[in-house]
Amino acid sequence: MDLRQLRYFLAVAEEKHFGRAAQSLNIVQPALSMQIRALEEELGGALLVRTSRSVELTEAGKLFQTEARRTLEQAEFARHAVARSLRGETGTVRIGFAGNAVFSGKLMRDLRHFRQRYPDVEMILQEVPAQQQVEAILAGRQDIGYTPDHSKTLTAGIRVQRIGDWDILVALSDEHPLAERPLFTVEMLAGQPLILYDAHDTHENLYLMLSQQLQNRLQIAHRSDSTLSVLAHAAAGMGLALVPAPLQQVNIPGLVYRHLNAPALTANLLMISRDTETSGAVNAFLSLAAQGAAR
Repeated sequence: MDLRQLRYFLAVAEEKHFGRAAQSLNIVQPALSMQIRALEEELGGALLVRTSRSVELTEAGKLFQTEARRTLEQAEFARHAVARSLRGETGTVRIGFAGNAVFSGKLMRDLRHFRQRYPDVEMILQEVPAQQQVEAILAGRQDIGYTPDHSKTLTAGIRVQRIGDWDILVALSDEHPLAERPLFTVEMLAGQPLILYDAHDTHENLYLMLSQQLQNRLQIAHRSDSTLSVLAHAAAGMGLALVPAPLQQVNIPGLVYRHLNAPALTANLLMISRDTETSGAVNAFLSLAAQGAAR
């Protein structure tokens, strides 16, 4: 049997007349009668008692009427649920973030926009180190990542979209002799104890570029994989921290931020995901985020 036969049977059971049932289904009566006979043959007995004027249900027919309604309702529920899933209206999106994602505002804007459009989708947020995000996505533990660029983002099976670039700032104690200078040059960093955010190899590239320009005058005092630790070291007067521009939103007592005149030294943010994503909710998030990046 199929769902069409169930609908045909219910129409006859409700109309109690083959002619009227056929008319309501927009089919010819012989075709309807043939389908009902095939259904009875498959089930092994009569569902209807036919008279010259009307049709009545047998006991088996009454039971089948209840079950047929339940089956069609469940089928419609399944159709609706799957259609919503394919449109991205239900499901779960697991997002890992690192680097500038929060301070840049990009992640927050994407989350708010998606929540407004798809309120029934569950979003799970977790801070994940940049170098661990690619593995988590490929292993199915994470769907989308917000991360600075690094060597693992070139892994096969990972789709990459660049969504932000920012200048590098100098964060330093307000008591530092150079704190009064509104603008730094790379040359001014020579011989100064520097503090680097050492969470991924983007900052290793920063180190290499500084090495080329400053050579033996480059002095690295501290490295840390914690944003707050980098800023705390700088606020305590233990060196000059080189940080992405969005971090200037972090207000720490005794810490000031100054621009660095070095266009070649930048920080970036990528959105990464599986390149063969099948989840409707995840694809909907990626699409909205891409539209936001294009504006």
